[in-house]
Amino acid sequence: MRKIAFLMPALLLAACSQPPAPAEPAADAPPPMTGATPAEAAASTTPDAAAAPQAAAEQAEADGSNARARIDSVLGDAAQYEKVFNAFKTAVVGGDRAAVVEEVHFPLNIAGGRKITGPGEFQRNYESIITPAVVKAVSEQDFGKVFVNQQGVMIGDGQVWLNGQCLDAACTRTDVKVVTIQ
Repeated sequence: MRKIAFLMPALLLAACSQPPAPAEPAADAPPPMTGATPAEAAASTTPDAAAAPQAAAEQAEADGSNARARIDSVLGDAAQYEKVFNAFKTAVVGGDRAAVVEEVHFPLNIAGGRKITGPGEFQRNYESIITPAVVKAVSEQDFGKVFVNQQGVMIGDGQVWLNGQCLDAACTRTDVKVVTIQ
């Protein structure tokens, strides 16, 4: 009992004390983690603050600058990818077999893990390679909305892939072509 009486004033003092004020963050400290993305945090504080980035993202997607920027950062030379994409799309949609072959890198990977070794073999198997599903995917694909990763630029749901082949040891020059058709 004597011990409790001894601790009683300290406990009462602790119960009545105010908690210390939180320290002010340093001017260059990052904002506290909230679990929300920056866009969600902006939307929860000011609706107009979230609308501006969203509108910019939608405009960038509409004009294709997001895909171009991603290609430039991941693969390099978006203009070369866009040129090959447009030439391939025009050739496939127009049924111009010779022009399609010009945009293909050999050996070409095709469905089932097979490889087409050259233009002659490609021409002989054209209908089984450039199927109606491939034509549809290519014709409906907008360059500004292509999927991009380290393996290249994907058309459709993976029916066609474009990628660059290094032309020199430092890979400062590349030749972008179709590398896979599935």
